[in-house]
Amino acid sequence: MVVAEAPPLYLGLGTLYERELDAHGVGAVMLTHKWQSADLLSPHSDIDVRVLLPEAPDDWEEWNHHLASAHRSAVRREVSHGRLLEHPPGFAFTVAEADGRLISAPELATWSLISGSARDLQRWRSRAQMAPWCEVDERFYRGILQARLGGRYQLSADSTDNVVEDITAYRRHCVAWHYLAPCWFAAAALATRTRCPGKTAALTQWRPDGLDAYAELFLRHSESGPDGRPRSPRHLLRAAHVSLEAAMRRVPDASRPPDTGKESTGTDWVMTAGMLRVRVARWLYYLDPPSGVATEYLIRREAKELRSAAQTLYTLAEDGTSPAQRLAARMAGLIPTGPTTADTLRATLAHWHRQKPIVRDFLSLTPDDVNP
Repeated sequence: MVVAEAPPLYLGLGTLYERELDAHGVGAVMLTHKWQSADLLSPHSDIDVRVLLPEAPDDWEEWNHHLASAHRSAVRREVSHGRLLEHPPGFAFTVAEADGRLISAPELATWSLISGSARDLQRWRSRAQMAPWCEVDERFYRGILQARLGGRYQLSADSTDNVVEDITAYRRHCVAWHYLAPCWFAAAALATRTRCPGKTAALTQWRPDGLDAYAELFLRHSESGPDGRPRSPRHLLRAAHVSLEAAMRRVPDASRPPDTGKESTGTDWVMTAGMLRVRVARWLYYLDPPSGVATEYLIRREAKELRSAAQTLYTLAEDGTSPAQRLAARMAGLIPTGPTTADTLRATLAHWHRQKPIVRDFLSLTPDDVNP
């Protein structure tokens, strides 16, 4: 696997983050980030970290407090870190889950190494790329499109609260990198049934007849237009709508690949648990950020992910005949499914603390327990 080196800003950020997590006893054996090095556009891209642990900690609540403290310490280092390290990690997995092929293949295919074993990550990514296309892939990529197309992407919802350099340039970045590029990435994967590693790769490699000019425009969105002036965010947004309308004509209608049965169930369980394992750290950070860092918009964003987690857990619970299914139903009942506010997060933290045995058992359940 040939890996391009991350821009110096992000190499330094990764080193800092590794150091802070080590100092606070998080116990990670590997840190990765979503997307490839070419996808990290300085100074606008944030770094979306995934944590790999040797095994589940004895106390997830305590572990999350350590993770929140480490993240807060890293953000305090520089005013720009409020944006670059916008939130604590998005997932935490165990090495056994990665070795057991239980991490979503399209998710894992986007990972880049921050620290840990390059050989292990290469092995996991290679297996993810080679795995048969399945329902997990369809849901992953179509979910990206459904969240943005049809007017769902709103430039005004991309907060600039923690941006410290050139707001207009950041808004151009949002149009290109939060709207157009993720949709292009998903469309390319669905059209070719291959798991693309990143946004830049998709824009570079997937160019059906008639789409070349669109791809070039957004690869070079930060450059000046024909008149020598930078394009306005609104101009780029209009161009993005037109580009994606053309690109979506190349995407086949939704289909249902062969059901992978227990494999799919195990992946759904691990991905949901992996996301919920870091929620307490996120909430602690959002409720007590460093001075001058805004988190209100991040608190509002939690609602969507929590609703999705609850829906997945209720589906996994089915008729509740197995102990794992009953545990999934109990965990789903602890997840708020309405709008999220600071009060919502405080109440949920208290509720999860009172129900600590349920939370602990769910977050630490092994794949063998899910699919005995």
